Amino acid sequence: MSASVKLVPVQDAYDDLLRRTLSRIPCNLGRLIYLASTRDYNSGTYHHEGLAARFHEDAARKALEVAHRQVFHLVAAISLEDLVSELDVYLKSSNESPEEVVRTWQKLEPYRIAVPTEVNATVARLFMSNLRLALAILRFRREPLPSRP
Repeated sequence: MSASVKLVPVQDAYDDLLRRTLSRIPCNLGRLIYLASTRDYNSGTYHHEGLAARFHEDAARKALEVAHRQVFHLVAAISLEDLVSELDVYLKSSNESPEEVVRTWQKLEPYRIAVPTEVNATVARLFMSNLRLALAILRFRREPLPSRP
């Protein structure tokens, strides 16, 4: 191992991730989607250039994995009402049309990739079911009521 590489505890990388990156994302659902995006879809390994440069790559990878699992459990455990609120905040922070995101998410279910690899299958199914319901609720709330003749 090179003398220039400093092995830093995972906790330091995790704290840095929380302070510099995750604290700037307005909701836990947004944090979950972000953390899932740092995972390679083919290998399941996490990558974050900034953390890897600041800390050792292994510490960065583990910090991302731990944060992903923790945020997932936070989102999976909230009430449906709170999940609808989280989804609404996420949609408003997106650069896309909220209505288009809802339609796309209902069709493609991209949120399925937000589930960490090492998570209880029942919790994962509950998360996906609740997210489907939250999407349906938001879509219903956003659709204009039909006009009466």
